[in-house]
Amino acid sequence: MKVKSFMRVFTMLLVFLMVVSCGGDKKDGDQAAGGTSEGGKKKLRIAIVHAGFLGDKSFNDSANEGIKKAMAEYDIEVKTLESKVPSDWETNVVSMASEGYDLVIGNSSQFQDIIKKHAPEFPNVKFAIIDTVVDEPNVMSVVFAQNEGSFLAGAAAALFTQKTDVPNVNAEKIIGWVGGMDIPVLQDFLTGYKQGATYIDPDTKVLVSFAGTFNDPLKGKELALAQYSQGADIIMNVASNTGNGVLEAAKDSQKYAVGVDINQDDIYPGFILTSMLKRVDVGTYEVIKSVAEDKFKGGEILKMNVANGGIGLTDMSVMKQALGDKFPEDILTTINELTEKIKSGEIKVESYPGFKFE
Repeated sequence: MKVKSFMRVFTMLLVFLMVVSCGGDKKDGDQAAGGTSEGGKKKLRIAIVHAGFLGDKSFNDSANEGIKKAMAEYDIEVKTLESKVPSDWETNVVSMASEGYDLVIGNSSQFQDIIKKHAPEFPNVKFAIIDTVVDEPNVMSVVFAQNEGSFLAGAAAALFTQKTDVPNVNAEKIIGWVGGMDIPVLQDFLTGYKQGATYIDPDTKVLVSFAGTFNDPLKGKELALAQYSQGADIIMNVASNTGNGVLEAAKDSQKYAVGVDINQDDIYPGFILTSMLKRVDVGTYEVIKSVAEDKFKGGEILKMNVANGGIGLTDMSVMKQALGDKFPEDILTTINELTEKIKSGEIKVESYPGFKFE
């Protein structure tokens, strides 16, 4: 009897150890597949779909910074999908919703029609769109007053093109602007840029080019070089990865540029006057936070502008260090004054018709 009892206990102990061993061998990938965290709580699953690629040092990378901040603070699993061609966009959004991700983020205004079409098909999935509005009960939208930031960038460029004591700034009052695709949100950038430039000096000429893509740095460089050859001293890029070509053209031509979305001032120090900050990182983070803290509200619009710090310019410290005594301090002073006037409502920045900050 004692032998039988011992064998029964030994067998039970062996089974128990096998179960514990199997359970303790779970890897991060297994956790993600199971959708549970260490405490047994359902792991929050987030998918973000880009209209282009990470590594653009602009819009997409800014969104990714928000993702990384959220991952550091919340127990979440993140799936990132990049897109080579526009035909990938709808497939990626629908596939993530079909797989039951808790939140699917479309990181571009170009996902507007796609999310509008498919969000009703997945009522239990939360969606978010960055840079435009989709009015559906399970969609949260993040919009930016990029026209306000571009107003400040246009003003800074118009002031800078007058500074003929700065190396390679000519006597002509010509500035440039290179965009990616000709879409409403970029037209809104351009509207503010032109208004800011003419606010400083109505005689300022603005050269405009669209590359037709956000993923072609060579095209961006070609367009920028053409504008420099036409007399532009400084060019703003609003073109994601295409815009990296604009910045490179500034360096190669010993001319100047304006960065966009994130701080690009130190990509080519001394050739980028300032960058227009569009806090996509903050918008992306806030959307994920709302889901993680069970405060997501479908139909809500998160608005980011100059007044609340969601839009602005860098402090030009990189350029200041590069130019030394030749740095035109009055540009900073004027930009700070204009910023306060926009905040107070004294300056009303125009929007592109059909694209309103709402």
